[in-house]
Amino acid sequence: MTIYARITGTGSYLPEKVLTNKDLEAMVDTTDQWIRERTGIVKRHIAVDGQTTCDLAEQAARRAIEAAGKTPDDIDLIVLATTTPDKIFPSTACLVQQRLDIHGCAAFDIQAVCTGFIYALSVAEKFIRTGAARCALVIGAETFSRVIDWTDRGTCVLFGDGAGAVVVEASAEQGILSTHLHADGAYENLLHVPGGVSRGFDIPDADGDPHFTHMKGNEVFKMAVNTLGRIVDETLHANGLKKSDVDWLVPHQANIRIINATARKLSMSMEKVVVTVGQHGNTSAASVPLALDTAVRDGRIQRGEVLLLEAFGGGFTWGSVLLKF
Repeated sequence: MTIYARITGTGSYLPEKVLTNKDLEAMVDTTDQWIRERTGIVKRHIAVDGQTTCDLAEQAARRAIEAAGKTPDDIDLIVLATTTPDKIFPSTACLVQQRLDIHGCAAFDIQAVCTGFIYALSVAEKFIRTGAARCALVIGAETFSRVIDWTDRGTCVLFGDGAGAVVVEASAEQGILSTHLHADGAYENLLHVPGGVSRGFDIPDADGDPHFTHMKGNEVFKMAVNTLGRIVDETLHANGLKKSDVDWLVPHQANIRIINATARKLSMSMEKVVVTVGQHGNTSAASVPLALDTAVRDGRIQRGEVLLLEAFGGGFTWGSVLLKF
């Protein structure tokens, strides 16, 4: 019998603190109108002092486990995507494992920035398809506000914090149909945080402070639009599907203009695109599972529908997951 990997529960969590565009007007030289027109973002959630990526991930994980009708004892794999771990080590996945009182199963982090959840879901699917796991917890969680220069109007208006999670189980029913992962490190300097463990956190970089995110916005935008267009074609071709066979697009929530361009590539009405960027901003690895959980819980996404999840992030990394929900 063929074993498939199927999402059986979703969950998400946002910090209570909200930072609006009006708040940002008092912090940097920008306006609410400028941010809305260029990004579609109205507000974003920000972790308060002492609130960590693990804190957000734990809450999202508990909600996903509950939605799947499982208990932490059922989980036999934890894969957590983040760019902003609590510690250098142990992994944030291990910290979440401890919080959930789970013992013994594999738990590890994946770092692919905004594509992190797509990478993590792909890895978990392979574990399940091979029989190495039967019930996986896959999380995307970020406190991206910790790597943002709040005096840089080019980046601080874009990002927020949050977490999303799914439970993926072995099933005789089709679930995840295909996954497609890519990366090209040649574009490193277009979107990066210069500092690091082996390089050092205090070495000045040509772009400025090594602790914060540096982005060449126009170049990143062009690459994202072109790359996500290609991943749509690749995913549909691999599955022998037409554009009209996709019921929902659940994209990375970086910028409304990028989302619109990807929807046009699919010839898809925006009514069939899950858009949360206005309320959440770009939450990096958390954005796809946050959007998925939002649309599942409000009743838009129904069982049996075909979903295309896709993302693009620093690296550059990009990828997609096609699944039957």
